[in-house]
Amino acid sequence: MSATVLKGAFLMTEEGLKKNYGLRMAEGRIRQIAPNDRLLGETGDQVIEVPDQIILPGFVNGHNHMYGFLSHGITAEAMVTEFESFLDDFWWPYVEDRMNHELVEATTRWACAEMIDSGVTSFVDILEGPNAIPGALEVEKKIVEEAGLRGRLSFEACERKSEENGQEGLRENIEFVKKYNRDGELVQGINSIHTLFTCSKEFVKQAKRLSEENHCMTHMHLSESVFEPNWCQREYGKTPVEIYEEAGYLDENILASQIVQTTDAELDILAKHQVKAVSMPLSNCEVGGGFAPVTKMLERGMTVGLGTDGYINNFFEVMRGAFLMHKANQQDPQVMPAKVVYEMATTMGAQAVGIADAGILKEGNLADVITVSMEQPTPVNEKNVYDQLVLFTNPQNVKNVFVGGKQLKQDGRILTVNEAEAKEKLKEVTRQFWQVNEREQA
Repeated sequence: MSATVLKGAFLMTEEGLKKNYGLRMAEGRIRQIAPNDRLLGETGDQVIEVPDQIILPGFVNGHNHMYGFLSHGITAEAMVTEFESFLDDFWWPYVEDRMNHELVEATTRWACAEMIDSGVTSFVDILEGPNAIPGALEVEKKIVEEAGLRGRLSFEACERKSEENGQEGLRENIEFVKKYNRDGELVQGINSIHTLFTCSKEFVKQAKRLSEENHCMTHMHLSESVFEPNWCQREYGKTPVEIYEEAGYLDENILASQIVQTTDAELDILAKHQVKAVSMPLSNCEVGGGFAPVTKMLERGMTVGLGTDGYINNFFEVMRGAFLMHKANQQDPQVMPAKVVYEMATTMGAQAVGIADAGILKEGNLADVITVSMEQPTPVNEKNVYDQLVLFTNPQNVKNVFVGGKQLKQDGRILTVNEAEAKEKLKEVTRQFWQVNEREQA
């Protein structure tokens, strides 16, 4: 079988930046990493030379809501004053309550285009709605596979509408997991619940039991604002993490997103149980949630990835947010160095979402690879490469993207999604979507 040989100016390995290095990809895996002049090629191999580019592992978007585009531009008279207001007065009635298959398809296709453009090769998505949307994960899967991305999909099951509806959401997840979670599947499933203020303790326990029986991860939003901790204290007299621990929910197969308003004691519990975490620095600011204690998580040895949350899919902006915001918040320029942020976007991100053989360029690992042009006016070297990538690089610098060795972006052009058609379709469905909302406000 023919392979693809990629020769770059630099290649990022476990040991750091290697000059004039490249790799060979075949059968979905990285088969060789070596100096460009020592790369083994065979007759029929495709050789791609990028002498002005760095070869990197693809980024991992650990938490996304692809349907989030539906909120861009909505005219809502509701004044969002706090996180509860954001959910009750805006997000739930104006966005989630209107989800259907057509909207899922259009938003998924455009989100895939934006992720590819930004160098994301793997992602976790959480589809939300007040009611279960039977078959919606299948719609997402079809579009994601067409785009060529490596996806982990879920529906956010909860009892916000009813106990019966919560059960439908769990069934949607578990049936998807049973059908697609096997070796070789590009798109697989995880189980997902919302929060403790929309899920009973019995529901939480049931979700975890189903995940264990079907050998999949379980996701939840955790303390995105002060609302959930305050609610839990009123209802149970305990913190959210204490409740999850008592329910036997916490272990290394739990993916907790947000983790903004948590105590040091809660972080100790999460670390003890090896819970994986994903931080969304930009969306946390948008909803007024606060600053997640990411540095404290890392100090405790937790595995922490980065996510877009369906807010802004430019992954470089997310990385910059993580790099800059924690420095400002802690008034310490030494916290969250660029190398750590890069690792959260790659190695740790892959580990967090359960794709252990991605996020790092290593022989035998998945051939999820990107190339980034070095168009910065200052030289790139092993001492400044992480700062250059995190602070001064953008999607237009991502020239080539491969997932499982298949090329999704070539010389800056996305191959697997017709961007013009995808944008027009999204415009069409969102125009109708907004008009309905505006009529109801009138």
